[in-house]
Amino acid sequence: MFRLFIATCLTTLLVNRSLAQKNQVQFIPADNKNIQYTGRIDFSNRDKPKFWAPGVYIKAMYEGSAITILVNDEYGGNNYLEIIIDDEKPLRIQVTDQTNEITVGDKLNDGKHTITIVKNTEANIGYLEFVGFKCKSLLPLPAKPKRKLEFIGNSITCGTGVDQSEVVCGKGKWHDQHNAYMSYGPRIARAFNAQYHISAYSGIGLIHSCCNLTMTMPEIFDKVNMGDNTIPWDFKSYQPDVVTICLGQNDGIQDSVKYTSAYVKFVETIRSHYPKAEIICLTSPMADEKLTTAIKNYLTGIVAHLNNNGDKHVDKFFFSRSWNNGCDGHPDTDDHEAIAKELESFLSKKMKWN
Repeated sequence: MFRLFIATCLTTLLVNRSLAQKNQVQFIPADNKNIQYTGRIDFSNRDKPKFWAPGVYIKAMYEGSAITILVNDEYGGNNYLEIIIDDEKPLRIQVTDQTNEITVGDKLNDGKHTITIVKNTEANIGYLEFVGFKCKSLLPLPAKPKRKLEFIGNSITCGTGVDQSEVVCGKGKWHDQHNAYMSYGPRIARAFNAQYHISAYSGIGLIHSCCNLTMTMPEIFDKVNMGDNTIPWDFKSYQPDVVTICLGQNDGIQDSVKYTSAYVKFVETIRSHYPKAEIICLTSPMADEKLTTAIKNYLTGIVAHLNNNGDKHVDKFFFSRSWNNGCDGHPDTDDHEAIAKELESFLSKKMKWN
């Protein structure tokens, strides 16, 4: 009888210890094989992958309810994140320090959940370093979607001036309304169940940039940080099916020969990296009537020239109007939804994607 009592006690102890271990939160480092990364990211330190570009996103499936995100911020509180768990409403969270532990999902049921973390702010707001998670455990995710998109552009494509849900235009700092996740590119990618990269920088132009910028898009297109670092991007690591180019807003009206020659050269550079991609040249969805007319004329000549010289996989798309309801004349979230729907319809027919 005594032996039975001891055996029962040992069994209960082992079961309780097993349950405690199962429910225990542990640190899971950034190099865990169950974490998916998408975007231009510097993996030179795999324990702290670093990224500047807007829209870079990290995805994982975890067990439990709450999960803690460990992330470092270059300048200690400028960057915003969009955090999505399952199909719940996205959370817009600003980091507060150089080292941050952000806990989300504490009201969810205990179980399996998928978390996506998106960098909402752009390169000149500073980098983020992802350190890892604190949770019970991570589980394998399904493979990434096969379709791949890349969106090249300026502040419009970055999602600048989009989100006034917390800070209205004219208040706070200029990046307080940034929301790459809600910009037209990621919206289109979600509609097509596709991966996406945002290769964009505010103020950038093709041959002329605004806002005291001394570089242009062709000069920074091959960088992990499209700004002031020298880390080269490995184009072989991501081969998009579709590349869209949304430039011209910051160039303004230019000498047509100079502008179109530079544009053709840039498309040829893109083609050298992406031999199979469909390249779509876009008008600016915030341009006034005069600039829109000029860009349409430029793109008509550019696409015709490239097609006639053998590249049949370059096309153009003209937006139906201008959208300027966000900060400083940029599109807002509703505008980006309309922009996305127009371009999505075009791409659906072009690519035969449902």
